[in-house]
Amino acid sequence: MSRFHLTSARDWLDRLDHSRHALPLLFVASMLETLLIPIPIEIILIPWMLCHPYRKWTVAGVALAGNLTAASLGYALGVFAMDQWGQQLVGLFGSQEAFDAFRERLQAEGFMAVATIGIVPIPFQIAMLGAGASGYPFPLFLLAAMLGRGIRYFGLALLVTLVGDATMRLWQRHARTVGLIGVVLCAIWVWYEMTA
Repeated sequence: MSRFHLTSARDWLDRLDHSRHALPLLFVASMLETLLIPIPIEIILIPWMLCHPYRKWTVAGVALAGNLTAASLGYALGVFAMDQWGQQLVGLFGSQEAFDAFRERLQAEGFMAVATIGIVPIPFQIAMLGAGASGYPFPLFLLAAMLGRGIRYFGLALLVTLVGDATMRLWQRHARTVGLIGVVLCAIWVWYEMTA
């Protein structure tokens, strides 16, 4: 096989898994997903955990570490940059309505507002900015983010443990179709962002 030719998603995942750069790249990808890219990191995590289940807990831990690092940066932006660049940041990460709604929710629910936003697959950026701008205590914010995203990532690892073999057979049968759908959805998102 040529160095740059991979015949399947499994080949790509095998190559990724054996690379010494795999975990640092996952850390960076998780940071980017948290800060900028609204495409869930699970697109990488699920097949990786399925193909290499012996690393599922490590993969979940690295994804969580990247997420928490980015969440800390987003919180710092909320604390230090909202006065000067608030409108631009809120526009970049979402909308003013979403930001205002989250701040109201944060005042009413506190810890649970951050924790539940960490579980559901919606952009986390508004929560980071809102918590920082509201002066919500950083240790509580980080704990809520860790619990919310930890449930998400380690829940995937647990799911792979419980139903991994059946899911792997299903994924192998439909990997090409799922990959094609993923590429199309990504292209639609990029087109939408460029024309909006």
